[in-house]
Amino acid sequence: MSFPRHLLCLLFLCSLAAADTEYYRHIIFDNSLEPDAYFYSEGRASAPSLLELDHGKLPVSRDTFLTPPNALRLKWRSVKDGGWEAGIRIVDFRNRVPSLVGDELFFWCFSEEEISAAALPSIQLLDSSRNFSAPLNLGKVVKQIPARKWIQIAIPLREFKTASVHPFRANETAKIIFSQNSADEKDHSLIIDEIKIDDYSTASNAELKPDSALPVPQNVEAKAYERHIDVKWNLVESSSVQRYLIYRAMGSTPSDNDYRLIGMQVPGINRYADFLGEPGKTAHYKVVTSDRAYRISVFSNVASATTKTMTDDELLTMLQEACFRYYWEGAHPVAGTTLENIPGDDRIVATGASGFGIMALIVGVDRGFITREQGLERLTKIVSFLERAPRYHGVWSHFMDGTTGQSLPVFDMFDNAGDLVETAFLMEGLLAARQYFHGTSEQEHDLYARISHLWETVEWDWYRRSPESDALYWHWSPEWSWYINHRLTGFNEAMIVYLLAVASPTHAVPAELYYSGWANQGEAGAKYRRGWSGSSAGEKYTNGNEYYGIRLDVGVGSGGPLFFAHYSYMGFDPRGIHDRFTDYFENNREMARINLAYCEHNPGHYKGYGKDFWGLTASDGADGYLPHEPTPSDDDGTMTFTGALSSFPYTPEASMAMLKHIYRDLGIEVWGEYGPRDAINLTKDWVSPIFMGLNQAPITVMVENYRTGLIWKLFMSNPEIQPMLDKIGFKPDANGDVKRKHRVEIR
Repeated sequence: MSFPRHLLCLLFLCSLAAADTEYYRHIIFDNSLEPDAYFYSEGRASAPSLLELDHGKLPVSRDTFLTPPNALRLKWRSVKDGGWEAGIRIVDFRNRVPSLVGDELFFWCFSEEEISAAALPSIQLLDSSRNFSAPLNLGKVVKQIPARKWIQIAIPLREFKTASVHPFRANETAKIIFSQNSADEKDHSLIIDEIKIDDYSTASNAELKPDSALPVPQNVEAKAYERHIDVKWNLVESSSVQRYLIYRAMGSTPSDNDYRLIGMQVPGINRYADFLGEPGKTAHYKVVTSDRAYRISVFSNVASATTKTMTDDELLTMLQEACFRYYWEGAHPVAGTTLENIPGDDRIVATGASGFGIMALIVGVDRGFITREQGLERLTKIVSFLERAPRYHGVWSHFMDGTTGQSLPVFDMFDNAGDLVETAFLMEGLLAARQYFHGTSEQEHDLYARISHLWETVEWDWYRRSPESDALYWHWSPEWSWYINHRLTGFNEAMIVYLLAVASPTHAVPAELYYSGWANQGEAGAKYRRGWSGSSAGEKYTNGNEYYGIRLDVGVGSGGPLFFAHYSYMGFDPRGIHDRFTDYFENNREMARINLAYCEHNPGHYKGYGKDFWGLTASDGADGYLPHEPTPSDDDGTMTFTGALSSFPYTPEASMAMLKHIYRDLGIEVWGEYGPRDAINLTKDWVSPIFMGLNQAPITVMVENYRTGLIWKLFMSNPEIQPMLDKIGFKPDANGDVKRKHRVEIR
């Protein structure tokens, strides 16, 4: 039986979409983003036994490793009447699939000196419910660790017997614990790498060896920037690929023997950022594929490049292009829409982040990162997906399955249907795209009409709940109705909801709702603002207080997380106009300046904070999600890079200082395939393991608004926007046109 070609293509695209998810269904540890001590580890020793630790964490080996660029070092001395233990936790990033697949625990070991079976530690496993196995003596599994040779240890999961009150579930392993066994009172050191759960039949390998049957990466290219070189190759269309390995040689004319293994990449990403640290460095690269048994292909072609000094303008273009790739190369291959995070669950696409991604794609076309034809093709794919996805009175859910379109209740069972805020962010992007792809071709005419239909079928008025309601509501579900009961009240990220609801040509709400709902100055609004902020400052929408000598007209407390100043203003241009309360460009600028001043003052004494390291906003941190903002209670030392970088229109000098610090000083720790990683906490020595769909696009788009005003011009040119502003009562500032022109032309 043969499949139709289009079904085969769909199956292939689905396999690509699941590449990263499949990888992380096995991996417990492959590499540390932290260069000195692995964040997701801990240990302790009881005298007289000893365990080497770096600030309570296992040290990172950067010279000896199996999968580059590093491994973990376990160094101990076991003494009678003492003890030690060292734990390695699974990296539990957002939306990671909770169970591991396989029948065997694997890890690789290396020692400079032979270690006898009797001297090896014990091993235990802890699952996600904190149930644990009994200690297993490694000496019963392996005869010895030979000197200067990598060996793979394989332990059937059935060997890990329950020792806790409730059954231990090996496929939900969350932590591996090595501990003292026999007390031989000698120093021992093991390098441990590539810990995973997998099937013995496909993942075991007694020794590393090449395999000429594995596919070879094609068309390897190298593009140089100031401090790093971006290496790219064609994505290998094979399920046998478990990782890519990158080799580098330095200098003008290296020999084959000069190439050293420097990095790896997961199977779903065909790009690697190699930091060399300074301009004027020439590097040459080869790439191979590697399978689950660690066999490698033959080498690819050689690609070479030389780092070079870059101007501020070139640095901005570099930043925009890197973040743009998240939405171009990292998009869901079937839907074309934006993944919630990478790595993550590759099914989950996010509606609001997809709207942001659409605006980033427009920038990509306009900057020449992709062609107009490529952008049009991608937008058409996105619109086709949105047309067939479930809608709830015209409103999309927060999360969808990128292959089927099915609504996914990621947060909880009640959040399973219409999300008005996410839909507004999506429509913000679609309306900008409608004006950009408004050419004379049949394809652009068709796209314009299809976006217009999506826009006209959003029932904003339904989310008022009743004709008497004075506000809009965030969620509605056929099963749960208005159960979540989240009233949309500012000041936060959701102003765009009210603007679009008033602007709708078919399902508009009265303009008065902008003031009674969004800018409500009564008790309903005050209760809402006090509830999320714990502050009475700004509870009546207007604020008027000064923070570090900077007056804030509108906003709660000292302004909140900086995404409040970004999400609604990626398309909506706030410059030179004001409602009854403020000019929101000026207000957003003051929010950014307060954030900067707070980080310079640094009341929490967090490492790194200052004039070139600032911009508190929401992200996952070392201890989970927090809407980081400039108050001691909501600041834990986590710096999310989109905060300052998406504030370029408001604070160009301070944002540029942050960019240069991120790239030139922190680059090797935080810069990846899609630009800066989501966040870092220097105090806790933590680097985010993910990139976020909500955070990369605002960088690309707001930098472009700073440079040319492109997305602002496109969104504001929609014919429904100016009448909406007139209905609400927005008025020009004094010299508003001059201010608008000046801010667009700033370089």
